[in-house]
Amino acid sequence: MKISERIEKYWDTRSADFSRVRRMEIEGADFAAWNEIIKKHLPAGKNLKVLDVGTGAGFFAVLLSKLGHEVTGVDMSSKMLNEARKNISDLNCRADFFKMNAQELSFDPEIFDVVISRNLTWTLPDAMEAYKEWYRVLKRGGVLMNFDSDYGNKNFLNNETCAKGEVEDEMLVECNEIKNSLRISTHNRPRWDIELLETLGLQVTFDSDIAPLVHKDKKLEYDSVPLFGIYATK
Repeated sequence: MKISERIEKYWDTRSADFSRVRRMEIEGADFAAWNEIIKKHLPAGKNLKVLDVGTGAGFFAVLLSKLGHEVTGVDMSSKMLNEARKNISDLNCRADFFKMNAQELSFDPEIFDVVISRNLTWTLPDAMEAYKEWYRVLKRGGVLMNFDSDYGNKNFLNNETCAKGEVEDEMLVECNEIKNSLRISTHNRPRWDIELLETLGLQVTFDSDIAPLVHKDKKLEYDSVPLFGIYATK
């Protein structure tokens, strides 16, 4: 099985539980915290065109739709996209969703004001190609935001990274094996990401760990690995 197919199967399997956690975030204290961070880094203007890459269960699609922006979400997992469509409908929001490879986007150049992603790049076969694609579809003056963690040398079966929801050990073993096969797991992040984005010509600022700012809901558990935020302007 190709690594891309293996990753897709993993997220298909995780989709229902992943969506349950994201709905709890949307309906709890975390949503307002995320809202403040996102609004702070959005480019000026109303009705922004936003690309949510690796939309998963549609968390950012809901958030940005509620802020009045035009959101397109893409994901390689069909079951995740089904969860995103359900959440958008249930919460009376609007977004378009497409099954798509984050490394090969089917969009014209420079059409989005914002490209945003969360919990995606650590699981991409080629994050460098993904970043180049995101840069390609971003307008001049647009902002790329990426929120992710450096899981490269972590073990999902230990206490540090086990708070992923109710995930069976079998899936954690699979996640470890996938992660360890990916080139991005050998990089020092977010330093690697920042250097690459600057090489592309983006102006970059970052937060080394926003977890204390956005993980506010006492009903939810998260791992203890820092959650970095990258904000890059084209």
